[in-house]
Amino acid sequence: MAPKSRKKKAHARTLSCYCDGSCPDNVINGTCETRPGGSCFSAVEEVYDEITGTYEEERTYGCMPPEENGGLLMCKVAAVPHLHGKNIVCCDSADFCNRNIHPEYTPKSTTTPPELPVSSQSIHYLLVLTSLIVCLTIFVVVLLIFCVMYRRREKQGKQPRLISSMCNSQISPLSQLVGQSTGSGSGLPLLVQRTIAKQIQMVRSVGKGRYGEVFLAKWRDEHVAVKIFFRTEESSWFRETEIYQTVLIRHENILGFIAADIKHMGSHTQMMLITDFHEHGSLHDYLRTSVITPQKLQLMAYSLASGLAHLHDEIVGTPGKPAIAHRDIKSNNILVKRNGQVAIADFGLAVKYTSEMDEIQIAQNARVSTPRYMAPEMLNQSLNQQQFEEFKRADMYSVGLVFWEMSRRCYTQVPGANTTTCEDYALPYHDVVPADPTFDDMYDVVCIKGFRPPVPLRWQDDDVLATMSKIMQECWHPNPTVRLTALRVKKTLGRLQ
Repeated sequence: MAPKSRKKKAHARTLSCYCDGSCPDNVINGTCETRPGGSCFSAVEEVYDEITGTYEEERTYGCMPPEENGGLLMCKVAAVPHLHGKNIVCCDSADFCNRNIHPEYTPKSTTTPPELPVSSQSIHYLLVLTSLIVCLTIFVVVLLIFCVMYRRREKQGKQPRLISSMCNSQISPLSQLVGQSTGSGSGLPLLVQRTIAKQIQMVRSVGKGRYGEVFLAKWRDEHVAVKIFFRTEESSWFRETEIYQTVLIRHENILGFIAADIKHMGSHTQMMLITDFHEHGSLHDYLRTSVITPQKLQLMAYSLASGLAHLHDEIVGTPGKPAIAHRDIKSNNILVKRNGQVAIADFGLAVKYTSEMDEIQIAQNARVSTPRYMAPEMLNQSLNQQQFEEFKRADMYSVGLVFWEMSRRCYTQVPGANTTTCEDYALPYHDVVPADPTFDDMYDVVCIKGFRPPVPLRWQDDDVLATMSKIMQECWHPNPTVRLTALRVKKTLGRLQ
């Protein structure tokens, strides 16, 4: 068996693929290249068109990563009937083999699948239940053994032998560790995470918020960010760690997760979350001290929409990814990367949804969203928590406000003069609510009076700003059902390039 696998790996090659709507690094040149063993794909998805009020097909092309046999296991979902208007076909026969592949488009259907006979259902449930019981028993036994061994070694003043050996060995740089992890996009193995967490060296504090403090730290001469949660925010730490370890969550516009650990320090416990470090800090801090060009505004907005579209989208397959709504989008929770793009952070309030189980997972957390960025349906408490789409629409309202913050700091030429102009940095609704508005303050302004942030006239003189102003006004529309989706915003901004 081993010689065959080595032979197959030796023949693995890169492919050039046609890409449209799914190009890496947000490049729109119609071409992408796979890593060795990857494949090309052509996909179709049903998207709601706000202008015509109908569903239409959206086709995307691109490169499939080599994980899971060139992504072909994920591609096999094309052979399964769907109720969600999605389909995908992959190929690896030649360069640009996906250009003329057109997966069949199946419109939405409200027809429910036929019920299985009672006997087959009973057998199915019995098998699932038996498997769960066996797996749970094995897991509990292994966990108990590990805990007993760990406590025994800890009392003797020693670390477990495996961790000790890893600490003394030459561990690869973080970028290689993350790239060579499980291949599922769910982060490093837990044992490696704990090893890294024990070797972190704090440098300085770079920010303090309502739920924790962020430090610049070093791990083997590499800069990382360490978020230490307050003791009262244990549920936020658990939820954020769970979201970051979700399969296939990794994306260039989502903050890169490295490790999570709990340190017992005498009388108190320290909950740590270790992520990539971005020297420019949050979008809020960056915009307060910097102005941006229309081109940089487009790149920032496009990357934000790309990250949120990846979060909102459910990936069906093995492995698959649940749909995720953030629930606390704001400029403080968005980080500016060195290449001009942004990355979404802080998933302490995130909600997960899996269509196969039709289950919405809302963490038990006393923490609430930031009132200034709350959608009207959250402020008037009309949001239906049994409908996952409503959480996504609330996210898009917040995105509209963040776009407004970014657009104010985009400078343009003054007509008839050799100078440029832009607005001072300001938070949404800064002119109608206090510096730290309450829930009631925002309810009165947004729901009762119907206020929205003002759109300056100068924005209409630039193509990027004019498009941004149209997008943000559709995103903060009082009727959630007519708001743009993250995917629609991404495609609209992509066409600006």
